[in-house]
Amino acid sequence: MAKNPNRALKESNILDDVQFLEKDAELFKNLLSQQISTPQEEHATMIPGSILKGRIVEITKDHVVVDVGLKSEGLVPINEFSDPGEIRLDAEIEVLLDRAEDDNGQIVLSREKAERLRQWEHILERCEEGSIVKGRVTRKVKGGLMVDIGMEAFLPGSQIDNKRIKNLDDYIGKTYEFKILKINIERKNVVVSRRELLEAERVSKKAELLENIKTGDIREGVVKNITDFGVFLDLDGIDGLLHITDMTWKRVKHPSEMVQLGQKIEVMILSVDKDKGRVALGLKQKGPNPWDQIEQKYPPGTRVKGKIVNLLPYGAFIEIEPGIEGLIHVSEMSWVKNVTDPSEVVKKGDEVEAIVLSVQREEGKISLGIKQTERNPWDDVEKKYPVGHNVKAEIRTLTNYGAFVELEPGVEGLIHISDLSWIKKVSHPSEVMKKGDIVDAIILSVDKESKKITLGVKQLSSNPWESIEKTMPIGSLVQGKVSKITAFGAFVELDNGIEGLIHVTELSDQPFGKVEDVVAKGDEVTSKVIKIDREHKKIALSIKEYLIDKNQVNRDDIVVTSGKKKKKEDQDKKKGDQETNGQDENDDHETEQ
Repeated sequence: MAKNPNRALKESNILDDVQFLEKDAELFKNLLSQQISTPQEEHATMIPGSILKGRIVEITKDHVVVDVGLKSEGLVPINEFSDPGEIRLDAEIEVLLDRAEDDNGQIVLSREKAERLRQWEHILERCEEGSIVKGRVTRKVKGGLMVDIGMEAFLPGSQIDNKRIKNLDDYIGKTYEFKILKINIERKNVVVSRRELLEAERVSKKAELLENIKTGDIREGVVKNITDFGVFLDLDGIDGLLHITDMTWKRVKHPSEMVQLGQKIEVMILSVDKDKGRVALGLKQKGPNPWDQIEQKYPPGTRVKGKIVNLLPYGAFIEIEPGIEGLIHVSEMSWVKNVTDPSEVVKKGDEVEAIVLSVQREEGKISLGIKQTERNPWDDVEKKYPVGHNVKAEIRTLTNYGAFVELEPGVEGLIHISDLSWIKKVSHPSEVMKKGDIVDAIILSVDKESKKITLGVKQLSSNPWESIEKTMPIGSLVQGKVSKITAFGAFVELDNGIEGLIHVTELSDQPFGKVEDVVAKGDEVTSKVIKIDREHKKIALSIKEYLIDKNQVNRDDIVVTSGKKKKKEDQDKKKGDQETNGQDENDDHETEQ
């Protein structure tokens, strides 16, 4: 074989004495001009991983037979062709030599691996980290999506979008632009991001929007987040806050009552902070403020109708027109009941009438009252219950300082504990009365403005302390029953109901150990009045003084002086003389007869 098969055939190299035909000489010339592979070159094409050009020579149901010019033909599965249009006889394709020989001695080819290798070479040649490429999302994998950018690249879940993703399937089959984050040459893989492009676009739009936006503009935004204090809207690249107080002229508990995620709404630009990139939005400002003429429209005393829209522990809110709500405080719900819970009087949805009590336009408040629609029982209370008037009333409540009584529905009065009795020291009203009792009392004072009436029970009778010095003068003897025993003495209830104290030093004229050794509760005792304190309503009694007076005669018999003895003898003698004289007179009378 010639060392140089490409060497041109010259006529000087042909022997003249050889007989040949022109046709045969031409064929031989063409044969010599063909490039013949050396064994080394043929061996080089047999290296696994090499890309070979081949020709489709046969198509079966599942495979394509490809002739790559080696000792045998190779089979390529049909499903490895990304473009079905390539599958046709005599079509030239590139395949990768996967193995030089399989178990059957046949070469193993791969169309898919050849395409991947060419794609990888294309990426390395034209792209680098940070490059922008276009690709189509092909499938979902663990942790993200796969994207066809000329080869398959991995799109992590965190890099898919700059908003919360509900369903990854929504992205499959769609084409987007991506930024190449990382190229791993060893693993032959590429990581891309769509989020970085979106963020860059958002920043660009934000800067442009901040430059052009101004207060008073009307813009459309998409609700992207709802919080307790307001709503964040995406204004095509910039976030704006719609505060709950700027959503509506009427009261709302939570922004979710008015908007929902993804909803498009038109808002007004209230303020722009270009340095901090903040925009304040308003929804209620798009319409007129119903509070502007509120004072002229609803002056105090106006009767209004409305619907109960909300109940709170301290009252009920009533909507008297769209955007205008007023508060009916629990204290303004009834003249006759002490309302502690508004649901006792009204419920949500009720249509009610009320009277405007006051208007605070700047604060957006209207105070209303329901009870003012009815007659106030306190209007004529001074005429109906004059001071000194006797009444019958029901005990409604007992407190430490007195008893509340109901004179009529809505009108209550207080009997103070000090006005229950002239003579008893009452520690609690329950000692002399109970809830539900009907008692006689007298009106002591009436305060219409403060809605206070004071009554007394003891004033129905005269004050025994005013004449105590006449009825029980000092030194007089009194009888009573022991009502209480204390360490310092015994209290005695006298016949007129007044209680007196016998001090421990006044219990007996004889030595004793304790009070109970002398008297017991319930004993009937006689004592002597030794002191009266009318101002403080106190009487001091003494059994000791009573006993001394009672036993004076006996005490004289026990301790007798000479003077007293002589006096007694003189008295006895005088008595004897009188008896003797009388006898003598009788005798003289008899003699005369």
